[in-house]
Amino acid sequence: MTGFIDKSRAGRVTESRVTEGERLDLCLVRLGLARSRRDAREMIERGAVRVNGRRWRKGDAVAAGDGVAVIAAPDASAIAPDADGGISVLYEDADLLVIAKPAPMACYPLRPGERGTVMNAIAARFPETLTAGPKPAEGGLIHRLDNGTSGALMIARTTDAYATMRAALKAGGIARRYRALAAGRIERTIEIAAPIAHHAKNPRRMIMLDYDGRARSRSVAYRSAPRPAISVVTPLQRRGDFTLVEVTPATGVRHQIRVHLASLGCPIVGDALYGGPESRRLGAGRFWLHLAELEFTAPAGGMARAIAPTPADLEAALAAIE
Repeated sequence: MTGFIDKSRAGRVTESRVTEGERLDLCLVRLGLARSRRDAREMIERGAVRVNGRRWRKGDAVAAGDGVAVIAAPDASAIAPDADGGISVLYEDADLLVIAKPAPMACYPLRPGERGTVMNAIAARFPETLTAGPKPAEGGLIHRLDNGTSGALMIARTTDAYATMRAALKAGGIARRYRALAAGRIERTIEIAAPIAHHAKNPRRMIMLDYDGRARSRSVAYRSAPRPAISVVTPLQRRGDFTLVEVTPATGVRHQIRVHLASLGCPIVGDALYGGPESRRLGAGRFWLHLAELEFTAPAGGMARAIAPTPADLEAALAAIE
């Protein structure tokens, strides 16, 4: 079943037959054609998936006997170098880079040929990062930051460094210290230990659960297996009805800090998705969350530290609070 393929741009084609009916995005994960539902949705949206020769939506149900095909991008590197990216390097050695990610810049491109992301800019200056990680679109990214978050971002320059630092991240061997401006008063250090899962109906949102597996709000359902999430929140400075806090996550779940602070009734300023108040000093898609510091053991040995200065827009938003 290859007649639908445009031979002028076709890459490798992987095809599987479905043996039971289910949503297309779930089917891709079960068949091993996508690493996660997020990856599956990205593949579907960019047109890399065909069912019986046609494009389908992520929620369409495939039936037994349907042919599901994934077309790989013709260029193994989906990252187009962009010399105009203007990214500051905070730390550099033969194995690693730590750069200062601006907001609301994305970490990596979602579509072949897309520009304007961190990895586009890094590819122009450090092309070896393109092949350091297993995902061509992400290159050597060790971790990610939301588009609206700024701060220190670690990128591997070699495959060995990628494997070493990913293992260190999962084992809690990389200290990450965030700054966040929370709406509300936080008077003491608080450890928030509660799992997080994907919202059942809104793919942009995550929700926090109790350890019995129930959503905090009984009216809100969730999908996917909840993941453990631990954050330590320490107040640094009170500004009126707002609190500047340091947040140290022990885990790395999507939107973890945003969800945990919102669960306290103290959402992040500018984070409309989780109920944060608007700030006229912050642009569209920007909220007051910044990864200020990374501390880690470099692959070659020895402790290293990278500090990302607080961006001017966040300073202005903080200064505007009386």
